[in-house]
Amino acid sequence: MILLLDANISRKLVEILKPHYTEIWHVENITLPQPAKDSAIWDFAKANNAIIVTNDNDFYKLSILKGFPPKVIILRTGNQSNKYITEILIKHVSDIKNLSESNEYGLLEIV
Repeated sequence: MILLLDANISRKLVEILKPHYTEIWHVENITLPQPAKDSAIWDFAKANNAIIVTNDNDFYKLSILKGFPPKVIILRTGNQSNKYITEILIKHVSDIKNLSESNEYGLLEIV
């Protein structure tokens, strides 16, 4: 499972979350021109079998419009600290693993 953190999530979380996820990347550290457009992030995630993690509603809309892949995790937590986002992503490891393995759904909302 590969998680791709969107620009609206701190890149500092990559190192903190590595013990909990097989691979985790941040959009600022991949090969896309910065700032990366949502459509480019979508295409990159699809090509690399990555799950986009964001709190950006645009990816929710793309997911509804285009389906999956890529799969998308929408954090409906509002503006929260890095510590809180880290805790919630750790708390939902099994839900995220289920999303990764599912052939039936491609969107997970975490509140």
